[in-house]
Amino acid sequence: MRCRRIRTGLVVSLLAAAAWPTMGTSADSLPLEGTAWVLVSLGGRTPPTEVTATAQFDAGRVSGTNGCNRYSAPVVIKGTKVEIGANAATTNMACAPDIMKLADAFMTALTSARSYRISSHQLQLLGADAKVLATFSAQSQSLAGTSWHVTSINNGKDAVVSLVPGSSVTMDFATGGKVAGSGGCNNYTTTYTQDGGKLTFAPAAATRRMCVASGVMEQEHAFFKALETAATARMEGNQLELHTADGALALSLERNPAP
Repeated sequence: MRCRRIRTGLVVSLLAAAAWPTMGTSADSLPLEGTAWVLVSLGGRTPPTEVTATAQFDAGRVSGTNGCNRYSAPVVIKGTKVEIGANAATTNMACAPDIMKLADAFMTALTSARSYRISSHQLQLLGADAKVLATFSAQSQSLAGTSWHVTSINNGKDAVVSLVPGSSVTMDFATGGKVAGSGGCNNYTTTYTQDGGKLTFAPAAATRRMCVASGVMEQEHAFFKALETAATARMEGNQLELHTADGALALSLERNPAP
């Protein structure tokens, strides 16, 4: 297994609740604070489908992913006026040149924004000349009806590790508070309760198959333990993170492609 170091300075708490704009409502009645968004247009152009850029406004900061790296920057919001500080904290992962170019353009759009408007479940950031710099769609935080595969698991030993090569751990959230999937060896079912940013799981019921592949049973045990510790969830585009009550990462997941 490969271990991934957690950058504690970039762990962002889940929004307490996403504010949902209504059709035809003016920006004056819709505060930006406490909302979450996914980029759909930058400079009038649609980003590539494999790139997800996001923005979450919470507690005087805007944070998310710029398509390559995670970022967090101070933001001042007064009415429909907005100013995002240029001194953003970011991770330093290298991406393909075209993705890096898009990420830079995204950050420039953020720091160039001077006002915003929200209408029809969309956010537009506007420059000093009132031209649209970037357009976002509202990001739902509801897990009901979504399907995911796990990409990393907190092993309970102060480390978040990637999956055993060739294994698959899945989570399918049905309506009505039920979850089912594969723990990597056994199939399981459990129930969950989601209340705003809070999330809890009941102990999972699983089949009792024994798997001989190295590390798979240990991984499955860690997965079920991680589920029991989950207290919050954060969804950003096609990425989902479950965190413990003290903010530690319990599970990282990626959305399954639509059938």
